[in-house]
Amino acid sequence: MEVRISHPSIDERPRILVVEPNKTNLGVMARRLVEAGYRVSTSETGQDAVAELHRVHIDLVLAELNMPRMSGAELARLIRDEVMWRDIPVMLITGKSEPKGAVRAYEAGADDVILKPFHFEVLFARIDRRIEAARSLKRLQEDNAALDARVVERAIQIGELRDRLAEVEAKASL
Repeated sequence: MEVRISHPSIDERPRILVVEPNKTNLGVMARRLVEAGYRVSTSETGQDAVAELHRVHIDLVLAELNMPRMSGAELARLIRDEVMWRDIPVMLITGKSEPKGAVRAYEAGADDVILKPFHFEVLFARIDRRIEAARSLKRLQEDNAALDARVVERAIQIGELRDRLAEVEAKASL
């Protein structure tokens, strides 16, 4: 059973950054994600993934935990340490035979760990859940910023009203 994910428009489709050193696995992952309705960027190394994060807006990073030079855990930690990327969901893929890998992934700041082998339909559902949670968080942050701005505006208005009241009281006492 193939699960198709419907997204309102091409521009609103989530962009997934897939980081996988194995070209065959990278191609399979990218193809399946595109077929499911995602926009996909790919990188074979953590360093290339960082460059891609600078280049385009990414909604979720899906990376192999064990990679040469920069592991998925190191990539996750780098993403969490960078203010502009901190809220991007990071999902790391690891083998079932490596339970300590999942612990390393979570300690590094990964939002989720996918154990191989996995079903793509389950992966798509988990990706959608993570992206929706990130979008909800962003909406909440935007609402809070708007509310903060309104509070500041009201405080300024109250200050101006107090100044006018003080002026009226001063004139009345003359």
